[in-house]
Amino acid sequence: MMDSIVSLPFVWAFLILFVIVMLRSNGTYWAGRALAAGGRKTKLQKHLDSPAVVRAEKIIARWGAPAVSVSFLTIGIQTAVNMSAGLGRMPLRRYIPATVVGSIAWACIYATIGLAAFDAALAAAAGSPLALIVLVVAVAAALLGVHLFRVSRTRKLDQSALDDCPVMGQEVVGNSTLQA
Repeated sequence: MMDSIVSLPFVWAFLILFVIVMLRSNGTYWAGRALAAGGRKTKLQKHLDSPAVVRAEKIIARWGAPAVSVSFLTIGIQTAVNMSAGLGRMPLRRYIPATVVGSIAWACIYATIGLAAFDAALAAAAGSPLALIVLVVAVAAALLGVHLFRVSRTRKLDQSALDDCPVMGQEVVGNSTLQA
């Protein structure tokens, strides 16, 4: 299918990609809405109706639309933002325009630069087995770099949470607590 999209005129490639990203983003949003609705029928209801969650839902409803639009220009964040918009029950009057703007930007980028790069990578790989090996190694190195960055950031966040966590007159030290 990708080879046929690459050879399509820009307008058709753009329209196909726009429909794909609209379906994906809205599907993720509605999955988040379903999870939030389902959670409200379980023991999680008291947490989902807590003042902090209600405040977060209001913030997402008010300020989440720009985050939704900008997320389409990122890699690895788009799904999380759309899911969060659904979990936070962002009103459709704000979500739909934001996702349309983001989808237009995403489709433009992928219908031009993205598909051209994909086509060039396929042509290079087909012409030379060495190019295919270099491409696989480059992708693997990029994925490893992203993974190591996330692990490092998670460890730093976990450590800072432990450092800032006095518990009822106790100081947290490693995995044990000391009386203050």
